[in-house]
Amino acid sequence: MSTSSDQTAPERDLTTWPIERLQEFTADAHDWWQLESVRVVAQQHAYDSEQPREVRRRWAGLSLLANRRMLGEGAEGSARELQQDFMLRTWVIEHLGPEEGNSEWSPEALGADTLAALATSPSEAATVATNWRELPIEQIRELRRHKNLTAHLEWLIGHLQPGPTRDRLLPWIETRQLLP
Repeated sequence: MSTSSDQTAPERDLTTWPIERLQEFTADAHDWWQLESVRVVAQQHAYDSEQPREVRRRWAGLSLLANRRMLGEGAEGSARELQQDFMLRTWVIEHLGPEEGNSEWSPEALGADTLAALATSPSEAATVATNWRELPIEQIRELRRHKNLTAHLEWLIGHLQPGPTRDRLLPWIETRQLLP
């Protein structure tokens, strides 16, 4: 004998949904947990090396969409989603290649987005971090935020053209090692 929950269980398994259905669901979803579920499922599909490159890019785009819809209003919430955004975009650039004319998969656009998310310079962050254990918790959180928002740079830096964006991001690779 089947119950109504048995009949709806596959319906709730987002891993079985086609991308078009998940895109529609994401457009209407307002619940953080629903969007997080879509983000994770779409990202898993993007990582599936058995799929064609363009299919993987579509899945990665859906993961970014769900992630961006989750952006919180507080600094901590948005830092998490920004880090996930930066890491996935870097992964796509690294493994599937940059895409001409698409800022999502452009190393230069990602570099600019990274710089826009950072509230301090690498030298200021390094100076503040020297005695981080003595700092108020808010300042420690800010240093952690900068460390997390620069986690992708070691992979991204090799894809950036020489110039001001690369020059401004390069010191962060060394600085983040000093951050708590």
